[in-house]
Amino acid sequence: MTGVFTTALMGAFVLTGLGGNLLAVASTTNPIEVPTKPTYTVSLTGYNAVASQTDSDPTMTASGAYSNPDVIAARSKDLTNELPFGTIISISPATGISPTCGLNTVSDYVGYRVIGDAMHPRKRHQIDIMFDDQATVRIGGKAMNPARVLGVCRGITITVVGFVDINKIPANQTELRALVGTQTLAYSK
Repeated sequence: MTGVFTTALMGAFVLTGLGGNLLAVASTTNPIEVPTKPTYTVSLTGYNAVASQTDSDPTMTASGAYSNPDVIAARSKDLTNELPFGTIISISPATGISPTCGLNTVSDYVGYRVIGDAMHPRKRHQIDIMFDDQATVRIGGKAMNPARVLGVCRGITITVVGFVDINKIPANQTELRALVGTQTLAYSK
């Protein structure tokens, strides 16, 4: 009787500490794996699709996608396996950040991002957000580009929230949010 009661009781609770998020289902004795959204701690910077900040063709990303400052982000080479082209990420709000990080000031320009570009091989554990080179943010009465205002943010958490075909990247944040919102298990590839 105790064994039946224990099995039924286990079926009603989420089991933790068993090598991942495992959910016990009342009708079975075997737990079912529930995927978790991968997160990474990175440095975050910004750039513009201009010749002085990219390679010889600023209109094209390393993935072959159009340089769209509304949705594109680049990743450092060491994150190639974890964040392949087409990975959709969210960037957590920054708390307790250094004075050189302007993420809270430019957060309206960030949103979700699609990994569609690559950074110089010397960069490590870093995400680079593409910003419109014509966009401005007012800082102390001075108009500045969001990439410059962002600066260097260390210890930023990014979360993988989905994947998209690199040839079918949404054109703007509204389309990207809709895509993420419609994906079930958006974080499993």
